[in-house]
Amino acid sequence: MPKPTYDRADASALLDDRGYSGALIRGQNPALLFEKGVRERITESYYWKEQCFGLNAATLCDRAVELKFIGGTSGITGRPTPFLCLAFKMLQLVPERDVVLEMLNFSGDDEEQVEEDKKMENGSANGDAEEKKRDLNAEGKLGTFKYLRCLAAFYIRLAWDPVEIYTTLEPLLTDYRKIKRRLKENFSLTYVDQFIDDLLTKERICATSLWKLPSRANLEDLDMLEPRESPLSDEVDLLDEEDEK
Repeated sequence: MPKPTYDRADASALLDDRGYSGALIRGQNPALLFEKGVRERITESYYWKEQCFGLNAATLCDRAVELKFIGGTSGITGRPTPFLCLAFKMLQLVPERDVVLEMLNFSGDDEEQVEEDKKMENGSANGDAEEKKRDLNAEGKLGTFKYLRCLAAFYIRLAWDPVEIYTTLEPLLTDYRKIKRRLKENFSLTYVDQFIDDLLTKERICATSLWKLPSRANLEDLDMLEPRESPLSDEVDLLDEEDEK
């Protein structure tokens, strides 16, 4: 008779490669995307055992909307932040792509947004609904919970393919909202677009070594990406014209 399986609070089943049979990310156990020391601190932390036990993709969102800051580890002992614990939980769950995109752009119960969605569905009086079609990855207002958006973006950078990473995260560079970042000894102020830029350009963030992302130029040379048009390109052209005059 086979032994029953349990959702263990210590995540020993996830970290034991000998019996791991779950989803793979780039051919390996998703938990191994975090360094061993960080994994051990996470699975031994109170927040992981008390708040992350038994979570699924839906209930994880409930935890994520309560986040107050981003960050990796803090203090002398390197205590993991709730943000890092939930990111590790996402690696354990490996949610579907649509679920991650919903987390990235979740608008909550914003009445104005709901009303706007209805107008978009019905079409405008002038028949230009197609022209006003929203970019679900862009405007900051589409992601009411900015720390939930940051968590989803962090997971995308860890788990998705290069082309999807660029096409999904680059539009978020228009989100200029302020966020708090937890450092070793204190907090600092940053912005969502700065965090997204760090994910695309840095090799280590939130106490996590990121896998090397191919440069955008290389992907463009391989015709895997279209050249990116900056939202500031028009302003730059105007400045160039003024300089010429």
